[in-house]
Amino acid sequence: MRPSRGAPPQRPAPGDPRKTAKVVSGAYAKDYRLTQFTDLGLAKPLLKALADEGYTAPTPIQAQAIPGVMTGKDLLGIAQTGTGKTAAFALPILHRLAENRKPAPRRSARVLVLAPTRELATQIGESFKSYGKHMGVSVAVIFGGVKYGGQMRAMAPGVDILVATPGRLLDHLAEKSMTLEGVEILVLDEADQMLDMGFIVPIRKIIKFVPRVRQNLFFSATMPSEIEKLSAEILNPNPLKVSVTPQATTVERINQRVLFVEQQRKRALLAELFDDAGFKRVIVFTRTKRGADRVAKGLEQVGVEAVSIHGDKSQGQRERALAAFKAGDVRALVATDIAARGIDIDAVSHVVQYELPNVPEAYVHRIGRTARAGKDGSAVAFCADDERNLLKDIEKVTRQRIPSFDRRNDKQLGAATAALPDAGGKPDRVDTRGGGRTQPHRGGHAPKRNRNHADAKPGRPEGRPDARPQRAEADAKPAFKGPRRNRRGGGGGGARSQGASAGVWSNR
Repeated sequence: MRPSRGAPPQRPAPGDPRKTAKVVSGAYAKDYRLTQFTDLGLAKPLLKALADEGYTAPTPIQAQAIPGVMTGKDLLGIAQTGTGKTAAFALPILHRLAENRKPAPRRSARVLVLAPTRELATQIGESFKSYGKHMGVSVAVIFGGVKYGGQMRAMAPGVDILVATPGRLLDHLAEKSMTLEGVEILVLDEADQMLDMGFIVPIRKIIKFVPRVRQNLFFSATMPSEIEKLSAEILNPNPLKVSVTPQATTVERINQRVLFVEQQRKRALLAELFDDAGFKRVIVFTRTKRGADRVAKGLEQVGVEAVSIHGDKSQGQRERALAAFKAGDVRALVATDIAARGIDIDAVSHVVQYELPNVPEAYVHRIGRTARAGKDGSAVAFCADDERNLLKDIEKVTRQRIPSFDRRNDKQLGAATAALPDAGGKPDRVDTRGGGRTQPHRGGHAPKRNRNHADAKPGRPEGRPDARPQRAEADAKPAFKGPRRNRRGGGGGGARSQGASAGVWSNR
C-alpha cells in the first residue's frame, strides 16, 4: 500500500489518538477513520489517476477535508508540510469540476489557487495535472521572473484551474490581461508564509477582484493572530475546521539536535558533517541570499557538490538547481527560506540550519523538508552565541527542549577553520567580451579622472600629477549654459536683445 504524497505509510490503529485528525464544524466534533480513497465518493477518473500513482490510503487531513469540500463547504485547515494537504484540496476541487462540466470564461479561471513561491505554485500545478489527467482539465501556473507573453496566451481561452503567486497575478490584473470574474473556488495555501513574505496586503487586493459568492479553502501551518483575522475576512460563516497536529509542533519522525558553535567555525563544522556518508541529500538553510552563495561555494571548496537557490536566482537557475538536487547530482542544496515550504523532494536525509531563522515558526517548516512520505529524517541546527534568544523562541513555540551539544572551543574545529580557503565575498564576474578574463567588482575599479570637471572639483589635493593650473579670474571662461540661438538675428525672431535669456533652450 503506497501512501499519498507527504503522507504516513499507513493509517493509524483505531485506538491510536495521536494520528487521528479532528474535524470541527461549529460546536460539533468527530473523528474520521476512512481507510481507502474509494470510501470518499470521488469521481471515477480521479480514482483511476490515484490508482495509476499507487495511492490507496488517504492521510488524516485528506480523509477529513475531502468529504466536506466535495459538498461545497468552506474549509480552514491547519496542517504542516508533508501531511498531504495539496491532495486534500486538489481532489475534491477536481471532483466538483467533474460534476459540473462547463467551459472556463475567457481570460479567467473557475478555480484560483494562491501560493507564496514559484516552487510551490509549480508543484501544486503539477499535482492538479497528475490527478486530473483523465478528466481533460486545463491548468495554468503564473509566477514572476519570466516573461508575460506566454502567461497571457495561456490564459486567453480561459482555464479550469489557475495557480498563481500574488505579485505576478496583481500585475496581470492591473494590465487587464486577465480577470477573476469566473472564479468559483478560491484556495489560499501556506497563509502564514504569505504573512512572513509581506503578501497579506496583495491578497486583500486580489480578493476584491473575486466574486463574493464562492467557496473558500484556507490552509496554514500555524495560526498567528494576523492569519486568524485574514481567515475571518475570507471564509464564510461556520467553515469546516480541520487540524491534524497542534500548531507549530515538529514532526515526530525527525531526529533533532542543536550544535553550539562559534559563528566563524560554522563552515568547518558543516564540512565535518559532510564527512559522514549518511549525509546523502541535504538541504542547508541560511538567512540571506549572499550567505547561501557563500556556503555553497565553501562546500564546493571542500569537495562537496552543492548548488544554491534564492530569490535573486532566475527561474531557469532555480529549476536547474532543483533538478540536479532531485536527481542526486549534488549532495547539498543551500537555500533561503524561499525553499522552506512547498518543495516536495523525496529522500532528503538531513536538514542543516546553518543559521537559525528570525521567525520561530520557520524552524518547523525548514525541518519539514525531511521525514516525508513516511520516512525518517534528521535535522541539525547551528547556534552561535548571538542566536541563543532565537533558539529560546523556537523551543517556546514548538513546546519542546531540543537536544544540544557544545562544540565551542573545539581544537579540532579551530584547526580545520584555519585550514579552510577563504569563501567570503562574491565570485568574480566573467568577462563576456571573451578571452576568459574576469572583471573585478565595482568596488575594485580604479578611480577615473573626471575630464569635464577636473578644474572645478573642490578639495583636489595640491601637487596631483593630473591637476591643471588654475586659471586667473580674468581669463576664466563663463560656465556653459546651453547653445546660443539666433546668433545673427535671423529666423524671423528679430535681433536678440542683451536683456534676453541668452543661452536658454527653447521649443520655438
